[in-house]
Amino acid sequence: MKFAWMTLLLVCLTWALGEWPAERTLPTLLLAYAPPLLWVLATLPALAWALWRRRGRRVALAALLLAVWGAGLLHWTPQQKGTLRVVTFNVLGGARTTPDELAGRLQSLKADVLLLQESRFVQPDFRAAFLNALPGYAVAEAGEVMTLTRLPLLGSRTEALPGNRRELLVTRLEWRGEPLTVVNAHLGTVQVSSVLTGDLGRVRRTRDARAGQVQLLRAVAAGAPGRVLLGGDLNTPPRGQVYRDLRAAFGPDAHDLAGRGPGWTFPSLRLRIDHLMGRGLSPARAQVLPWALSDHRPLLAEYRRTPAD
Repeated sequence: MKFAWMTLLLVCLTWALGEWPAERTLPTLLLAYAPPLLWVLATLPALAWALWRRRGRRVALAALLLAVWGAGLLHWTPQQKGTLRVVTFNVLGGARTTPDELAGRLQSLKADVLLLQESRFVQPDFRAAFLNALPGYAVAEAGEVMTLTRLPLLGSRTEALPGNRRELLVTRLEWRGEPLTVVNAHLGTVQVSSVLTGDLGRVRRTRDARAGQVQLLRAVAAGAPGRVLLGGDLNTPPRGQVYRDLRAAFGPDAHDLAGRGPGWTFPSLRLRIDHLMGRGLSPARAQVLPWALSDHRPLLAEYRRTPAD
């Protein structure tokens, strides 16, 4: 019985520390960025013990269900058709695909906006062949991020991301006669793996660099009138202070309101780190596509205008 209760309390504490203190301290940072599937596995010994001893089964089952919920495995929302189709996809420099294959897959989605990261392709002739195979899209680029759109492109600008060599790409589009600001971002990674080598300084430096990047994003959102959409490889799990700050600035996460299942966009670690967040937009459907063209998976979302518009 005690084993089951300890497991339940451990799951609750792990969730709470990873959600609220989160990036503020190194231990809670590790909890925030750990694959949540680990919580599910950690409850199985207590459940097996409770079933064998026939004591504490309800408590052990509660711990398992809480962990499964925290991992997003129970996430299930209604899905409808939207009028704005957006895709974000870290393409890994095209290392696992060809220009024709990548363009063909993206073309089949009939998306209005494509947000690509790591689009500084490894092969020198990849970009030209890729764009040639994907007609009908206007293109804006900033370093290794690329935004393609079938909507009227009103303009674009770039912002240097603090703490790394990447750039933020901000485009102004026209959607249904009104402006739409689209922000394409590839945020830096908190190098939590450096804990294994004892390099805690690197963990702190990368964490602090991301804090500066989030501050820039918040400023961009505050300075953009009307509807705003943030998408990209944000290297941020769906919990913690960074995630809450981004949602507060740009609006709700499409997967939260219109997705199903855990939504792992980085399947090797079972993590959801690629996101689409919109202000003045209502997500109708969100889906992670099971493509194997990169180490990431594409995220497709369909939006409608907010009911108040």
